[in-house]
Amino acid sequence: MTKPVRVRFAPSPTGPLHIGGVRTALFNYLFAKKHKGTFVLRIEDTDQNRYVEGAEDYIVESLNWCGIPFDEGPGKNEKFGPYRQSERKHLYKQYADELIEKGHAYYAFDTSETLDFHRKDHEANGKTFIYNWHNRLKLSNSLSLTEDETKAKLDAGEDYVIRFKSPQDETLHLKDSIRGDIKIDTNVLDDKVLFKSDGMPTYHLANIVDDHLMEISHVIRGEEWLPSLALHYQLYAAFGWDAPEFAHLPLILKPTGKGKLSKRDGDKLGFPVFPLEWSDPKTADVSKGYKEEGYFADAMINFLSFLGWNPGTEQEIFNLDELITAFELERVNKAGARFDPDKIKWFNHHYMQEQDDNGLATQFKTIVDKKRDVIQSASEESQDEIATSQTPRNDIDINYIEMVVALVKERATFVSDFWDLSHFFFTAPLSYDEKATKKSIKDDTADVLTKVKDLINSVDDFTSENVQNTVKEWITSNEISFGKVMMPLRLALVGALQGPDVFDIIYMIGKVETLKRIDGLIASI
Repeated sequence: MTKPVRVRFAPSPTGPLHIGGVRTALFNYLFAKKHKGTFVLRIEDTDQNRYVEGAEDYIVESLNWCGIPFDEGPGKNEKFGPYRQSERKHLYKQYADELIEKGHAYYAFDTSETLDFHRKDHEANGKTFIYNWHNRLKLSNSLSLTEDETKAKLDAGEDYVIRFKSPQDETLHLKDSIRGDIKIDTNVLDDKVLFKSDGMPTYHLANIVDDHLMEISHVIRGEEWLPSLALHYQLYAAFGWDAPEFAHLPLILKPTGKGKLSKRDGDKLGFPVFPLEWSDPKTADVSKGYKEEGYFADAMINFLSFLGWNPGTEQEIFNLDELITAFELERVNKAGARFDPDKIKWFNHHYMQEQDDNGLATQFKTIVDKKRDVIQSASEESQDEIATSQTPRNDIDINYIEMVVALVKERATFVSDFWDLSHFFFTAPLSYDEKATKKSIKDDTADVLTKVKDLINSVDDFTSENVQNTVKEWITSNEISFGKVMMPLRLALVGALQGPDVFDIIYMIGKVETLKRIDGLIASI
């Protein structure tokens, strides 16, 4: 790199940050950190009609939750501030005027009605209306009008736009770090609007000016901006500035692989498309977020990194530092990347195993307390003896929950899965699975369980290992099949044939509760 790497993520605050935007921010962040550069956040809010209250804060919170905070931006290290385009609008007019003076832009006074007429007229003849070299001298602009006529219109306060004057009969040779060399025939380009008489620039002018003034070295953005590349290259040339290096990321596709991923796809298939939950201030509609749905930020980042990029190896699990080391723009694909909701769950399951048990227990305790309150209320109404049976650890301290988490998290994808995997550690079975009952209960099961009860009660040093040795020695010495004992014992404790090691359950819930649950199953036979 010949100059310091400076990249920017430049979203518009028009709503929640789409997962595609997060992927763009991530790739910018990885590239910046790999090259000891700076990751800039710029808020492109020139379109005030689409501005949504709270969207900017949402963007910042999303980046922070994902673990990819910006180095420079609104309210943070404002070396090149301000970083909201609406606060920079005083800068752009001089650059639009400079382009006019150099002959690269011109005033256009065409009304919307006139332009609409030309569009419809072209459509009626099977053509597409393009405002450029082939018709601009027939329209109302400073190229077709005299200097005095143009001045008179400006002095009269007529509405105008400033358009870029695209060249005729030229071939542009553009370069993209992902897509390679690109050739563009300038005859197919339209004269894009750069500035409006309301004092606000369009995206194209503001984007180029800000990237130049903020010394952006690399522009890494979505594929949807690829059609703008020709204009942006021409603007740099028109100003006499060195253009940054460009890289256009592939689209994120629907799970079917056809078409761009949208919020509607997530709603239809039941997965979020936003990093955080979003409440629309206008409609009060709430959209799901990955954080609130129980995904870990590390899992989402690892998953997103593979949407359009691959490391060239079989490795799939990367922490952020490893991603920074491995990331290369040259390994970003041109083709769209299919969004796989099951794959991100796979990543989340992996990162679940790496979480601190105490931290997971703290999250799970909220669920446990709510569930037990519901069960307690129901049991008070029914006065059901089995339902009211609770583990003797009625305070349910965090250390106990942490022990439970350690036993069940291997089978969990989300913290919300813990209850279904471990409810029997906190409350006795309210019923017994029908299929499991038919499979486990035999004519002599009550007698077998009565003996097992006595064996468990006889264990003084009550550990999982000691209970296991006592029960298994009895099973072996009496030549009884393990299934004949262990299945009904598990059914008594859990209410189904599931869960971790039976003797770990016995140790966790304690001797008194274990004996009570065995009595409960015997009574039901």
